[in-house]
Amino acid sequence: MKRIIFHVDVNNAFLSWTAVNLLANGEKEDIRLIPSVIAGDEESRHGIVLAKSPVAKKYGIKSAETVFSAKKKCPNLKVYSPNYEYYIAMSNNFYQYLAQYTPQIEKASIDECFLDLTNTKYLYDDIMLLAYKIKNDIYKKYGFTVNIGIANNKLCAKMASDFEKPNKIHTLFDEEIKEKMWPLPVSDLLYVGKKTAVELNKINIYTIGDLACYDRIKLSKYFKNRADDLIKASNGIDNSLVEVNNYSNKCISISRTLKEDTNDAQTLKKILLDMSNYIGLRARKKNLYAQNIAITFKTSSMKAYSHQAKMVNATNNTMDIYNKVLSLYDEINKEEKIRNIGIRLGDLTSNNNEQISLFNNLKKEDDSLQAIMDNINSKYESSVVMPAVFFKEK
Repeated sequence: MKRIIFHVDVNNAFLSWTAVNLLANGEKEDIRLIPSVIAGDEESRHGIVLAKSPVAKKYGIKSAETVFSAKKKCPNLKVYSPNYEYYIAMSNNFYQYLAQYTPQIEKASIDECFLDLTNTKYLYDDIMLLAYKIKNDIYKKYGFTVNIGIANNKLCAKMASDFEKPNKIHTLFDEEIKEKMWPLPVSDLLYVGKKTAVELNKINIYTIGDLACYDRIKLSKYFKNRADDLIKASNGIDNSLVEVNNYSNKCISISRTLKEDTNDAQTLKKILLDMSNYIGLRARKKNLYAQNIAITFKTSSMKAYSHQAKMVNATNNTMDIYNKVLSLYDEINKEEKIRNIGIRLGDLTSNNNEQISLFNNLKKEDDSLQAIMDNINSKYESSVVMPAVFFKEK
């Protein structure tokens, strides 16, 4: 049986949610219909455009450019500060509404979810009618619009939801891939960055179809281990499962927006080291141990990515976290410069039972030393005692 996957994506989430909030509080003008942007503090590094209205887009305003630059293009541009608490509340409403249709739901980010509806055919006779019901209900209940992509896997569902916007429903079933996906520019393929697209163009691959039909052995000469993944994606092949979010085991996360975009390894590793210490301390204070560690980052073009791995033994030790984060960092594709980077500890547990090994005594000594350092730092309300690697890195 072929799977039925929905990808539901909020249209222009931050701007739409801000508009809904303003209208609910007496604002007469819908900022989605005027030249407007959501942006951080103009006096700091955070004074960049996070979201723009369709009208602002017509002026050539782009996400991630400075407010100063945007106002040069449109002097009457209206700027609104982000309200993250409200965004989280709206995201939760969005998720809870969708969760009524299937227990197989994955919250991919604050404004998008995957739903696996494969085993619900006895509940919903017509998948397209269900999609229109979801789209229309969300607008009536919450005041914002969504796009819905429907396909036989997550990759194609995500691709479909990115077709014409806003407030649309698109399908990209297996039998539609050649007709709907192959004619698209190769840069439109999920996970193909600007640099990869340029390199593909150099070998006469301009469309997704060109890539899908390209000789695998020849492609591997240019892209090595990535060749298989690129060809599979271009053929719409994706076997990844909709991973059900388990909120009984909440995660702990931290992220940092950089003073300037960079892909300098030493700079980023120093930041990751500092964050590993901070997030490890948070976990230790709650007596929680991470069974899953992820690195998250946003690029200069505001594309968000994450890379995660399961731990053999659950941990909250700073150096365990840092070492795993380093290995994840070395695996990520760093084509674009990074604007924001973070760490997430997931699948938290209060049980840190470990597999027995020859190094257990050393591990216990590390944890005991970690506890001593935490006690001293807590007493003086400062990080006066740190692992030597901190001073070496800094």
